Amino acid sequence: MKLYTFDGSPTSRMILLFCAEEGLEFEKVDIDLLAGAHLTEGYQNINPCALVPVLEDDEYRLTESSASLKYLADKHESKAYPRDPKLRGRVHEAMDWFNTSLYRVMGYDFIYPQIYGHHRRPSEDLNRGTIEWGRQRTRQCLHLLDTHWLGAKRFLCGNEITIADFFGAPIVSQLDLIGVTVEPLTNVARWMAEMSRLKTWNDVHTMHTRYAASLADREFVVL
Repeated sequence: MKLYTFDGSPTSRMILLFCAEEGLEFEKVDIDLLAGAHLTEGYQNINPCALVPVLEDDEYRLTESSASLKYLADKHESKAYPRDPKLRGRVHEAMDWFNTSLYRVMGYDFIYPQIYGHHRRPSEDLNRGTIEWGRQRTRQCLHLLDTHWLGAKRFLCGNEITIADFFGAPIVSQLDLIGVTVEPLTNVARWMAEMSRLKTWNDVHTMHTRYAASLADREFVVL
């Protein structure tokens, strides 16, 4: 099995974290997004979308992190991917919400336009407006995460960790890049503290932690 990843990418870290915790062996191929490795013809022959991660299992290839997590968990009969259809449906529901709601606004409308030039809008006014809209929507989504998706539960789908938690926690950790803490959100803070205590969390998030530290002197729009 081969994984094309970049340690700074949350969509890569969710796969790397799951594999590390489950003890799954694979060949890791680093695709340096900062150096533009994803834009080369060679990599785009592997993934025409020019994104990471990519999972290869012999001749089988997946280019979406959510699909890759489900495939790996299913193939290895992970306890983090319940067999019961109704429980599995809850896992899928949470993962879909992170992908289509929280990450879309928090990443691409709030955090990334403040950090990455290729995510900035064409004019400064438009960029500021996007960031403000993203800030408001991110606050709404984080409130939903705190009160609806988590509530009093230990993990997203109950008292046992599932691949939804592996999927969601690295996304929320992107707030580190702009110095935002989730401490005011009691349930989110508790859940993120639990996830960060996983034995491989720190190793998987080494590049992320260093990059966040390198941005500490910059001023960002925060929640």
